[in-house]
Amino acid sequence: MLSGRRLDLLDPTPLDIEIEDIAHGLAFVARWNGQTKGDFAYSVAEHSLLVEEIFARIAPSAPVKWRLAALLHDAPEYVIGDMISPVKAAVGAGYGDLDDRLAAAIHLRFGLPAMLPKTVKQQIKRADKVSAWMEAVEIAGFTRTEATKFFGRPDEASVAACQIRLRPPLEVRAAFTARHAELMEQM
Repeated sequence: MLSGRRLDLLDPTPLDIEIEDIAHGLAFVARWNGQTKGDFAYSVAEHSLLVEEIFARIAPSAPVKWRLAALLHDAPEYVIGDMISPVKAAVGAGYGDLDDRLAAAIHLRFGLPAMLPKTVKQQIKRADKVSAWMEAVEIAGFTRTEATKFFGRPDEASVAACQIRLRPPLEVRAAFTARHAELMEQM
């Protein structure tokens, strides 16, 4: 990693994890395989910031630690990349196992339980789907009908004040790192 850490993908430990590495990697990983409108790819870091914002709207009384979990929901992708769901399914259970091991190490590194409670995971997944719907409609060329077919229809209140942002990787990396620091300070 750029931090100088060595990360064993098959046996990651919390000591191998640095937020700067996560933020850097996610800022350079494109969602939608880069097939989005705009001058910059829509990064996983930008998506993660949006999911955390939507999660806060869906679960306004949730403890700060679960907002941190929402921010870090795709953190393993900083080293394994972002694969669209059909590819993940084709790769099989091995990808999911690798993702789970990395997520557990990341969670432990930042004071979260290795495995999130089922209800929290469901709320984060709901926020993730709302974000995916917004992204599909606003920057990936889907019609509202197509996006709804794949991701479900979002509650208008959960997206009303949210917006898709396209920023240069270094800018979104800084925003991700800053948001992580804010949440850690509040915990």
